[in-house]
Amino acid sequence: MAILQRTEAEARAALIEVTSYDVDLDLDRGDTEFGSVTTIRFSARQPGESTFLDLKAARVGSITLNGTAVDPAAIDDGRVTLTDLAADNEVHVAATMSYSRDGEGLHRAVDPEDGKAYVYGMSFMDAAPRMYACFDQPDLKAPYDVRVRAPQDWVVAGNGDATRTAPGEWTLATTKPIATYFFTVCAGPYATVTDEHDGIHLEVHVRAALAKELDEQAPDIFQVTKQSFDHYHRLFGVRYPWGDYHQFFVPEFNAGAMENPGCVTFRDTMIMRGTLAPDHLLSRANTIAHEMAHMWFGDLVTLRWWDDLWLNESFAEYMAGRAVEEATDHDESRIAFSAQRKTWGYAADRAPSTHPIAGSPAPDALSALTNFDGISYAKGASALAQLVLYVGDDAFVAGVRDYLSRHAFGNATLADFLGAMEKASGRDLTQWSEQWLRTSGADVLQVHTETDGDTVAEAELRRTPPAGHPADRPHVLDVAGYTDGAQIWRTQVEAAADVTPLGELTGREVPQILLPNASDETWAQVALDTASLEALRTGLRTLPDSGTRAAAWSALLNGMLTGGVDPRLVRDSVLDFWPAETSFTLLAYVASQSRGALLGGYLPPDESTAAAQAFDDAARTMLAADDVSLPAGIAAATMVAHTTHDEATLRDWADGRHTPAALEGDPDFRWLAIRRLCTLGALTAADVDSHLAQDRSMSAVLDGLTAKASIPTQDAKEWAWHQVFGGQQLSNYEAGAVLGGIFRPSQIDLVRPYVARYFAQVGSLAQTFGGMPAEQLTRAGFPHVVVEPATLEAARAAIDGEGLSAGIRRALIDQTAALEERITSRRRYFPDSL
Repeated sequence: MAILQRTEAEARAALIEVTSYDVDLDLDRGDTEFGSVTTIRFSARQPGESTFLDLKAARVGSITLNGTAVDPAAIDDGRVTLTDLAADNEVHVAATMSYSRDGEGLHRAVDPEDGKAYVYGMSFMDAAPRMYACFDQPDLKAPYDVRVRAPQDWVVAGNGDATRTAPGEWTLATTKPIATYFFTVCAGPYATVTDEHDGIHLEVHVRAALAKELDEQAPDIFQVTKQSFDHYHRLFGVRYPWGDYHQFFVPEFNAGAMENPGCVTFRDTMIMRGTLAPDHLLSRANTIAHEMAHMWFGDLVTLRWWDDLWLNESFAEYMAGRAVEEATDHDESRIAFSAQRKTWGYAADRAPSTHPIAGSPAPDALSALTNFDGISYAKGASALAQLVLYVGDDAFVAGVRDYLSRHAFGNATLADFLGAMEKASGRDLTQWSEQWLRTSGADVLQVHTETDGDTVAEAELRRTPPAGHPADRPHVLDVAGYTDGAQIWRTQVEAAADVTPLGELTGREVPQILLPNASDETWAQVALDTASLEALRTGLRTLPDSGTRAAAWSALLNGMLTGGVDPRLVRDSVLDFWPAETSFTLLAYVASQSRGALLGGYLPPDESTAAAQAFDDAARTMLAADDVSLPAGIAAATMVAHTTHDEATLRDWADGRHTPAALEGDPDFRWLAIRRLCTLGALTAADVDSHLAQDRSMSAVLDGLTAKASIPTQDAKEWAWHQVFGGQQLSNYEAGAVLGGIFRPSQIDLVRPYVARYFAQVGSLAQTFGGMPAEQLTRAGFPHVVVEPATLEAARAAIDGEGLSAGIRRALIDQTAALEERITSRRRYFPDSL
């Protein structure tokens, strides 16, 4: 299919203006196809000219333009050429479309637990033409009228308020103008709960099999929803304009969520089947607030083209963190942003594919898709936090209100936003925006001191811009010193040069731990001095607040990932700090990130085995404590299930016996134990099938696929490989589950032959899956645990190969860079391991 070029989009927008869409969908035609009838009214500024319509149909019944038939055979590469346009035009398309299995277009999933089918629409980026004929670009917004025919027991909702007009027939209210990539319809035998707040009708929907869980968790979902609405109404000064507010938790969803106006879709793993872990509840609250922020940033005011992606995602990321922190009952939002989101963003920003926050070249729609990463989210949000410090919060809020009201229901650009901010603050933001928004990479910040005995004689903050990406970013941050678990001083710094003298530290006590960016206010890699690094080995747990510990952990982890910190120091610091940690966020993320990195290649195999045993021992000690908290119990039990070789304990947990109190009755924890047993070679595929006979849920089926792929036998790996690359027509989720089990760190000798096969066949993923899932699967299957020069050579050769989609090539480039980071670290700290 043709990929929309920016030049084509600009020419089409200059020629036509879309007046309205009328869409009629028939979802009662069976399991594979649905009917789609679309009528579009649009004007042409230059009558007599031509344009094109986007359509990706299984079959086309008829096309008419102003009453004249257009031959369906003339469709070329997903485009319908419309010639001899009138001043006012009407195009009518009747087509049969295919349901998707890759999460794009109208996705249809069947729940194996009860056999019920569910559909949801994902129009994002370039998938709308897989549902209806349209002029698919973000700046051709128009109102929609939609009708849906569906099985009589189905619930139907979409962008407009839905009314059942007859058995199986629904009419949706006319929407305000929206972009094509926000169009959605969700339909199926969903379980629903309803509420009302501030005149807004609220509904939450899940698969019928999760109805019990929804009833238990709906109060929390509704509370966050209501608190977020109140917060945004106060902050933005513009009321929510999209009618009813539906939140659908849908199966096999590619992204975390999608901000369709009035009808947000989330991945249904956010409805937890077992223990309500605090970090999961916080993550869900943040996602709810994030998608709601999009009702204004993205939906009300939409980017004109994809190079201004940050106007959507950076703002939603920043506003969600602010909403959760200021308006909800969920704690530790800032800590989660530091420990999780910024780690993700730093990895993207040091990858070869790094790009500016704003103004990234986006010559076509699919190129823009590759920039949906930690830069557009976490780094962009961090830049906005710096902007608030730079202009002041009152001016920032005033600028936001002006921007939203001035461009409501239209499109905007970076220049429009900066204009609103300059007007509100009275400051020229040209240089600030150039350095923060149009440059790539992260600065490195380090404090250099000269001492005179126990006091500081001289100190300066050194800022090192990233090699190859010169910048002159001003930073507002703090620097703090800690000794014996107490803060002995803290100073606020405005660093606008590569060297900033810190004269206020002269004469101060030399601390054991000197921590730049102690409150994590700016976006930068922190390089700790040697003494501070060594002190963190036993001093991380003594830092006085969880925010500071998060900042210190970030410095340790990112220092290791970039080769500046010995992985053994990170291992020792985690083992000393983790069992005493009280922050549920740090308990979860430090365990996950340290385990994933250290056991996933930063330690060589023998050191990795020893570290796994040490983690297992520490976690068991935590579990044995009489006063173990719920978060500590969850984190500890999860660590044991990932690292232990104790098959007896794992078998008990897999069968639901002697489960740690924090996870009693949690089916997902049972599957974690089953997967670990498979990895150890203690279960067979038949054993997995026996467990599946007791739990036929959708998540269990996916866990079962990962478990089978994890079995350390040649037959198991061949079976797994054939599932993904043998034409088995898996869904995006099923393929990801299988790929997640093939390359296990403890099975390097067994899986080494699959490295070459992966690089030879990874390009074929684009033939089966859409752009986003193909890229995600490329990352999921990358053999990063085989930390060997031969793997690196094979990866580099694959990148230079022909026929790769842009998304797959981008994923390969980034994953190869991450593998190179592992190899660089191993060569420095474990030279005999390669």
